[in-house]
Order: sequence, then C-alpha cells, then structure tokens
Amino acid sequence: MQLITKLKTFYQKNERFLVPGVLVFGVIIDFVTFRSIEIGSAFILLCVHWILAGGMITFLLFQGSKERTKYKSIKYLHLFAPLLVQFSFGATLSAAFIFYWFSGSFSASWPIFLLVGFLMIANEKFREQYMRPTVQLSVYFFITFSLLSVMLPYAFNSLSAWIFLASGILSLLIVLSYVHLLSKGLPKILKQKQTIFFSVFCIFGIMNILYFTNLIPPIPLSLTDAGIYHSIERVGNKYAVQAEYKTLIGRLLPGEWIHLREGDTLHALTSIFAPDDLQADIVHEWQHFDTETYGWETMSEISYSMTGGRKEGYRGFSMRPIADDGLWRVRVKTERGQVIGSVWFWTTFIEKRPRIITIKK
Repeated sequence: MQLITKLKTFYQKNERFLVPGVLVFGVIIDFVTFRSIEIGSAFILLCVHWILAGGMITFLLFQGSKERTKYKSIKYLHLFAPLLVQFSFGATLSAAFIFYWFSGSFSASWPIFLLVGFLMIANEKFREQYMRPTVQLSVYFFITFSLLSVMLPYAFNSLSAWIFLASGILSLLIVLSYVHLLSKGLPKILKQKQTIFFSVFCIFGIMNILYFTNLIPPIPLSLTDAGIYHSIERVGNKYAVQAEYKTLIGRLLPGEWIHLREGDTLHALTSIFAPDDLQADIVHEWQHFDTETYGWETMSEISYSMTGGRKEGYRGFSMRPIADDGLWRVRVKTERGQVIGSVWFWTTFIEKRPRIITIKK
C-alpha cells in the first residue's frame, strides 16, 4: 500500500479529532510563540499564517474533488490542506486577544476560548457545512478583520474609532476583492457570490456594533497588573504599596478581602501595557454593589493620561474613602468606556488596624 493511501486512510479514520485538534494546536503555538518574540516578528508570523490560510482555501476551491493527478506533491497537499487551513485559522484567531493573554487576565481573554470552542463544535457537528466556501471565506474575513484591528493601532499609535473603522473597511476591500477574483475562475463561487458578500457584511456589522457598544476590549491596551492597597507612595522609580498580609490559606482562597477602619482610604494601582508613543486617557471607575437593587452603583470616576512604551506597563493610581462594606470593583477603562480590566474586592470594617506589609512595585 502506498504511503499516500495509508495517510488518507488514517486521515479519514481520525478526521473528527484531527481537524479540531489542529485548530487548538494553532492557538497554543500562537500563544507560546508570541510570549517569546518581539511584536514586529509576531506580526510577520501572523501575516504568514494569514497568507497560508488564503492560499490553502484557494487551492481547495480550485482542486475540489479532483484527486487524480500524477504529481504526488499535489496529492499530499490536497490531503493536508484542510489541516493547514485549520492550523492557520487557530493561530490568527487568537491574534486579536494576544495582549490580554500576556496580562493573564481571563476576563479579557475569554472571547478567544469561547470562539475556539464554538469552532471545535462546528468542526465536529457541522463538518460538511464548515467546509463550504461561504463559511470558510466568512471565517477568513473575520481573521482578516481581527488581524488588522491589532496591527493598525500599532502602526498609527492611536486608539481612535477611525482606526477600527479603517480596519474593517480595509478588510472588506481585501476579502471582497479576493472573492471577486475567485468568482472569475470558479463557477460555484460565482453562484454563491451574493451569499458570501451578505455573510461578510453581516460580520462587519456585528463587529462594529460590538465595538461601538464597548463590548470589544480596547486593543492593543492590556492590563498587566492591578491591585487594591491601603496606601501608595512613590519611591524613586517604584511605588511602595501597603497591602494586607495574607496567610497561605488566604492566598489560595478566591477573591480579595480588605479590612478597614472607619474613615480609611483605599488606593487602586494599575499597570497598562501600550505600544511606544501611544497616548490615552485612562479612567478608574469605583463601583459598589447595591444589595437592594442588585446592581452596580458608580461612586466616583478618576482619570489620568498615560503614555505607552514601558514593557511592564504604564503605572497609574486613584484613591477614594470607603464608607460602605461589601462587594466593590474598580473598572479600568478608556475615555470612550471600553473596559480594559477590573479589580474585585470585598470590604469589612474592623476596630483594629490589620496587619500591613510594604511591597515595592
């Protein structure tokens, strides 16, 4: 039995595991790689993945079911092209959320895991539909939009809304031109051209709705560190913060408990990573959870200006006196209201001052 026949038999037998597995592998490789190389090299690698995905989609569409060829290389490529598409999709899908992975904040990273989980289910339950040109080209538009929405803020050092709009419009021009060229050589794409265009415009519309309702995080800002302290003092190029001492059990338990005396003031210190020369206004929104209305009540909003470039993130802090116990959070957001991250904590009033330790950050 020839090697190509053996590989084809193995692929068909294990396709239900190989396709979603390669997708996840692409995401893992993406995360591991970008934690160890500079951002310029990361963008080059992402562009390679994007070109590879487009090339393999083109190959599959033109090759179709024509597997009879005297060239073994074409046979191997036809067999593994779907896996290469999935690998590149997995790598590029995580690009839009890469900086939130750097911060270690699951609250900002969860969309990529949700999306990957959905695509895994789609691969398993709707494999035939997923291989259709409309679906593949729609996903390709999404990763193009996601990639440009990360790269353009770096290129222009700006978080302006027009940057996001430009990312979407440029993505439309690229993908619609790509589909138009495909339709000239493929009758099946020509027949589905309107459906593909409709799907692409729907994704474009949904992405813009999510952005302008502040449901999309402000890429490429990333919350690298955040905490609530009893006091903060600048010492040289560092901050000396007074934090409550925690036992080993206290460190293992979820959440953060802050013990206060009446009249005490709490401080929120955050570090935000941003590209070189990028300037933005950051807001600390102090909110208390109202147990009567079961909603968040904004107690104060404190803003400051930041400049990107520091590897560990630009540090800024705010403070406010605390008069209510219970659940609190400080939302770190842009001037437009896009949330970068949040710090959650519980407050309890006591008579004696808690045990305090000083930490330099």
